[in-house]
Amino acid sequence: MQNQVSDNNSSQQPDNSWIVELSKTIILSVFLALGIRTFVAEARWIPSGSMEPTLHGTPNQWEADKIIVDKLKYKFAKPERGDIVVFSPTDELQKEQYQDAFIKRVIGLPGERVEIRDGKVYINDKQLEENTYLASEQRTLVDVCNSAPQPAFLGKPEVIPPDAYVVLGDNRGSSYDSRCWGVVPRKNIIGRAVVRFWPLNHIGPIDKSPLYPSANP
Repeated sequence: MQNQVSDNNSSQQPDNSWIVELSKTIILSVFLALGIRTFVAEARWIPSGSMEPTLHGTPNQWEADKIIVDKLKYKFAKPERGDIVVFSPTDELQKEQYQDAFIKRVIGLPGERVEIRDGKVYINDKQLEENTYLASEQRTLVDVCNSAPQPAFLGKPEVIPPDAYVVLGDNRGSSYDSRCWGVVPRKNIIGRAVVRFWPLNHIGPIDKSPLYPSANP
């Protein structure tokens, strides 16, 4: 009777290739997610009421609006009047120990002469139309900055430096913004708020006002 020859080299080994492939997929997904958040878009929630009624904010993130910030657009284009932007604290804000990002609306552009007068915003001596996002009775005052450590900004005409922007909150009576600490350098702008994805009954794009007038000198 012929004896069976044992061939250890040809014996079947456990196939763990699926584990390797799954690990590769997970690692790739993590790198893609981090890349998207770093360079393309990221989700944020609104921590305060400074952008009411456009965006609802509260310290409880589960009750606050959640948005997607487009971080790619400003790599190829300049911020425009009316854009709602997220930005890192300016030098002045860092001196006041602010570390978290701010969200405000772009009002004044580089080279423009901006002033707050009689409760209204004037750009190059023309009143800025803002009735599409401000309540009709709402006034824009510099008195809101009485508690700021530096003198109020825009109480007199100010020419905006190159690559810098004036930003204000839509809730003008309760917003710590350019009136209190000055302009935002373009390098500090993280991106533009484009979509609200929470709460579910308010999902949709965050459109800027179409009614901004030309503000050429």
